[in-house]
Amino acid sequence: MNENLELYQHILKDSDMGKYTISKLLDDLKEKDNKIKKIVEDILHQYESFYEEAKEYLLEHQVSLEKNGKMSKMGASMGIEKEVKSDNSDSSIAEMLIQGLAMGSLDMEKKIGNYEKEVDKKQLKFAKDFWKFQESSIQKLKKFL
Repeated sequence: MNENLELYQHILKDSDMGKYTISKLLDDLKEKDNKIKKIVEDILHQYESFYEEAKEYLLEHQVSLEKNGKMSKMGASMGIEKEVKSDNSDSSIAEMLIQGLAMGSLDMEKKIGNYEKEVDKKQLKFAKDFWKFQESSIQKLKKFL
């Protein structure tokens, strides 16, 4: 698989996990009155947008879509549920999301560095936009710490 496709595959998997975990989190917060919900919903919508664009690109190039396994999603789901039950404060939720976004951001930054010279400019811009989205989401969430 060429580097452009690998980069999009990575973004697809990362945004898939982001969509899944944030949807689970919002579901767990449904009956609660958290001020952070609006920002979390915005992050979810951005993950959905990146996911759809990556998916479209990969299908256009006839690449099978790699998604996260059920076990990793189940583990994330259980972790979120446990965290929300023990402390559903905006601060705790922000911290949990920042940790996940930071891991994804660091991984994306590495991918960009590894593929920067091999991928097309349009694909590199998409990857950098994804990385910037993760970084800006972290900054927005820090206000709740």
